[in-house]
Amino acid sequence: MIKKLDHIAIVVKDLDKEIKRYKELEGMEFKGTEIVEEQKIRAAFFKVGDIMLEIIEPTSQDSPVSSFLEKRGGGIHHLAFEVDDINNSIEEMKKKEIRMIDKKPRKGAHNSKIAFAHPKSFSGVLIELKEK
Repeated sequence: MIKKLDHIAIVVKDLDKEIKRYKELEGMEFKGTEIVEEQKIRAAFFKVGDIMLEIIEPTSQDSPVSSFLEKRGGGIHHLAFEVDDINNSIEEMKKKEIRMIDKKPRKGAHNSKIAFAHPKSFSGVLIELKEK
């Protein structure tokens, strides 16, 4: 079951440049950066009210984010929803004939468990399920 919108992820070419830009916006609290080896990304986090903004850049040419950046340029990459039980959520999505990219959870930022639903199941929007 979805509990809330956890974060919105934006793909960029130059994370350091974007961190400086987003720090200029009032009301956004910079929460730091993290390298997520499994995803081959470097991410910066900003808190905006109850939602996080996750700004990501690929750390490798073979990162899925790198391929996204090459095909579409920078911009919104995905919406992430917090769930209580990611394994159960994956099974529920499959029962509803929602195409899952991940059949089992993988490691995400902040030691979370994540799984992605294919954008074709949601009108072109990549959806992430996240268990904290």
